[in-house]
Amino acid sequence: MQKVSVLLFLTWVCFLFYAGIALFTTGFLLTRLELTNQSSCQEPPGPGSLPQGSHGKSGACWMPSQFSRVVLVLIDALRFDFAQPQHSHVPGEPPVSLPFLGKLGSLQRILESQPHHARLYRSLVDPPTTTMQRLKALTTGSLPTFIDAGSNFASHAIVEDNLIKQLTSAGKRIVFMGDDTWKELFPGAFSQAFFFSSFNVRDLHTVDNGILEHLYPTMDNGEWDVLIAHFLGVDHCGHKHGPHHPEMAKKLSQMDQVIQGLVDRLENDTLLVVAGDHGMTMNGDHGGDSELEVSAALFLYSPTAFPGAPPEEPEVIPQVSLVPTLALLLGLPIPFGNIGEVMAGLFSGGSDSEPYSSALAQASALHINAQQVSRFLHTYSAATQDLQVKELRRLQNLFSKASAGYQQALQNPQGTEETLRTVVAELQQFLRGARAICIESWARFSLVRMAGGAALLAAACFLCLFASQWAVSPGFFFRPLLLIPVAWGLTWAILYAGLSATTGSKLDSVILGAVAATGSLLPFLWKIWAGWGSRRPLATLLPIPGPVLLFLLIRLATFFSDSFVVAEARSTPFLLGSLILFLVAQLHWEGQLLPPKLLTVSRLSSSAPTCPPRHSGAYALRLGIGLLLCTRLAGLFHRCPEETPACHSSPWLSPLASMVGGQAKNLWYGTCVGSLVALLGAVRLWLHHYSNLKSPEPPVLFVRWGLPLMVLGTAAYWALASGADEAPPRLQALVAGASVVLPRAVAGLAASGLILLLWRPVTVLVKAGAGASRTRTILTPFSGPPMSQADLDYVVPQIYRHMQEEFQGRLERIKSQGPVTVAAYQLGSVYSATMVTALILLAFPLLLLHVERISLVFLLLFLQSFLLLHLLAAGIPVTIPGPFTVPWQAVSAWALLATQTFYSTGHQPVFPAIHWHAAFVGFPEGHGSSTWVPAVLVGANTFASHLLFAVGCPLLLLWPFLCESQGRRKRRQLPGGEAETRVRPEEEEEEEPLMEMRLRDAPHHFNAALLQLGLKYLFVLGVQILACALAASILRRHLMVWKVFAPKFIFEAIGFIVSSVGLLLGIALVMRVDGALSSWFRKLVLPQQR
Repeated sequence: MQKVSVLLFLTWVCFLFYAGIALFTTGFLLTRLELTNQSSCQEPPGPGSLPQGSHGKSGACWMPSQFSRVVLVLIDALRFDFAQPQHSHVPGEPPVSLPFLGKLGSLQRILESQPHHARLYRSLVDPPTTTMQRLKALTTGSLPTFIDAGSNFASHAIVEDNLIKQLTSAGKRIVFMGDDTWKELFPGAFSQAFFFSSFNVRDLHTVDNGILEHLYPTMDNGEWDVLIAHFLGVDHCGHKHGPHHPEMAKKLSQMDQVIQGLVDRLENDTLLVVAGDHGMTMNGDHGGDSELEVSAALFLYSPTAFPGAPPEEPEVIPQVSLVPTLALLLGLPIPFGNIGEVMAGLFSGGSDSEPYSSALAQASALHINAQQVSRFLHTYSAATQDLQVKELRRLQNLFSKASAGYQQALQNPQGTEETLRTVVAELQQFLRGARAICIESWARFSLVRMAGGAALLAAACFLCLFASQWAVSPGFFFRPLLLIPVAWGLTWAILYAGLSATTGSKLDSVILGAVAATGSLLPFLWKIWAGWGSRRPLATLLPIPGPVLLFLLIRLATFFSDSFVVAEARSTPFLLGSLILFLVAQLHWEGQLLPPKLLTVSRLSSSAPTCPPRHSGAYALRLGIGLLLCTRLAGLFHRCPEETPACHSSPWLSPLASMVGGQAKNLWYGTCVGSLVALLGAVRLWLHHYSNLKSPEPPVLFVRWGLPLMVLGTAAYWALASGADEAPPRLQALVAGASVVLPRAVAGLAASGLILLLWRPVTVLVKAGAGASRTRTILTPFSGPPMSQADLDYVVPQIYRHMQEEFQGRLERIKSQGPVTVAAYQLGSVYSATMVTALILLAFPLLLLHVERISLVFLLLFLQSFLLLHLLAAGIPVTIPGPFTVPWQAVSAWALLATQTFYSTGHQPVFPAIHWHAAFVGFPEGHGSSTWVPAVLVGANTFASHLLFAVGCPLLLLWPFLCESQGRRKRRQLPGGEAETRVRPEEEEEEEPLMEMRLRDAPHHFNAALLQLGLKYLFVLGVQILACALAASILRRHLMVWKVFAPKFIFEAIGFIVSSVGLLLGIALVMRVDGALSSWFRKLVLPQQR
């Protein structure tokens, strides 16, 4: 089996999974249709007369305007309790002292001193609670769908009707200052704008100070009708420090001064709106739908009194209610797609209006609002036919009844106030019902695509399961199984493309990929059907051992329970610990702690010879206890889900910059740097143990000198990041420059090391000499060229490492002195050394994307992996001539360890837990217009554990050979201080373990083992994404579908893609080493021929 065939086959299997994920996603995470219709003053929203004064009055449209100017202050992440008035302390109750309470004192003073001029609301935000989606809702009055959260990286211009477009059409002069997200959403809409980069969550002051520089001068010059200021400091402070940090108190106090300054400058015809776009969690994050995230503050103030009596407690309103309210207060048409309900209490018939006139004004505003919503429902249902017909008919009947009552009240001015109150209640019932039906319809699913995607995922899992068994079958070749499906897939794709072109329908790339994947699966399904028809035992068709299958089923079953998904951070270590104990017990009870004697039977055979165990049961028990201890320690770095308020997240997940005490910060900094040094030292000791550190090859030299430089750069960057706010002003520029250079330098060094490793992956030390004068003779003189493959196989296993370029000249010089003898070292660990070096080079830039104290988790990660590999290797025999296999329990434990590390690094499969700060490591000033760079950085931070364990997956195959017993050796110390071994040729097989060189004895079995390992790992990951897809589809009407199951599916899908790519890279690296080793051996034999 050729190496290229293995990679191509695994790539095809990954494509099957990708096609299934894409097909299911397009059916599950639908986006709603965005209508481009526009409202206008010339077209009333519906039949019937408009309120008096709507025609012929300056500034009037559907309703007379009450304000000619508006100042909109958007304080990002202004949670409601940040603005909630603080009542006097009640005796007997403990005082509440939190940094964010009572800091917006101007709001409380205004509400108490001018109650008729101010209103405070608790604004309920629709998830997802990300800024771009909230800006869409605050300007269109509609609801962005769940999948739109991903476009928070790349905002696109709003095509729907919105307030900004209506203001521009009315000739209003709009001045904006703040978050540059508005530039992408409303290009060219502002008469004057001051944009500031918004995505640097570590910067608390640049945007806010830039706004303050222009805010008051702009208000004083009067050249504006609408002034919008979007402050970001509170949101960034939450991301960087959390709401309980003293910096949050400073930021809120600054916002309080801003509000007071604006109130002092307002004129009578101006309305002040202070709003938060969303809230934040106790950790300062947002994006989900927890109570703290969806609770935002909304404050209105005007020098002119609002009608009616002020409420005793703040009212609770949907956030989208602000859109129709502002539109009618400013005399504008309500945006066409709005589904919000006007805040009727802000409308009246005049300054001295009676209760009946006020009720009529409120009914008029609600009726116009209801007409607009009814028109939108009719247009939308005609375009998409998504709305439920029965419920839509009921709502239309309710609106017709309320509209008739309103028209009757207009024709009978002597009517009673109670009649109008009834009309108001009916209109509000209609508006709330319309909003509910829209929310429900925009969560409708394409069941056909969901079923097709799930079926494709299931078929890919079956392919991995059965193909992993076929891989080690004698005489089986995968080339037919690869070429035939590819041909079938291309045929079906061409047929679908031709059919689409013939019918004139749009070519859907997702459907095209699914059709190609399905067509390529047909030969496989036929082979499976033939296998079942042969009536072979079920055990051979389902090769997973019973206990491992039970573990997998338990884990997959948890994906169907929202409670278990929420608690997965605790259940995963439990399952991992249970599997470790099972492995230890199995090794001891079945006597599989094997001796060093090589087995000459297949591992699948049950007739393995019995002999004294290589290790005692205590050895495996020590490994198991070490693993359990590391798992427990890693569990200390946990982040609590929002659904468990009694849980407290680990304080060690916060950056050192958020710590207040200088002594504690210094102590933690020293601990983090110590973990970096320990990680580097452990890797170097491991390489030194197997003598790989003696090689003069460039990758080894890089490990000696490049890795310490990476550690030094990382430590220096952490020092700057943790104390940047404390740096003297004259050093701010130097600190800022170093914050850019140091992370990029570490990443550049890591990239250079990986390039060197790919260029020269064979790290060996070779010494050559002449004849018998050399004492380090491992290879007896070989005269004449090899005449057969058997001759070459005899030479290759006896050589212990070299690169031809290092010693070819020496061979020529001593050629005349006698037969050439070669001493080569480190060949027994040639594959593992390259893999470990690649992993450590990947780990350092990934670690740099995390907070400092996660370095302890990375140290535990490598220690856990080392212990688990040794535990697994203790029970895996080294069989010759093959086949080589990795047990299912090893693959399952490896995948569980990756999941456990995901949670230990402070992640959760929810959007609020995403570490957005990673986007600014090395880019403190932002990324300009680029969106893929921050996406890659945040993705690398989130799925670092998936990538590392996937790349390191081939170690499961290599480690048992690496742990082959060294046997008995006789050593003597030479004058150079180097321990050498004198080996007699006839004793070589017994004295010198070949370790990983045994894999080269059977290249076909080696490639088949790599293929089988890749298929097993893809199967374990594939059944997880399949379970998530089935859970999301079955529980699609569950209350927690968008809070738990949908994010879990998205994270699992992205994690699968990252893991599959990492797996392909890891196997490709092993094959690169194998190819370089073959080339090295061929060059080594050429001088012998001469």
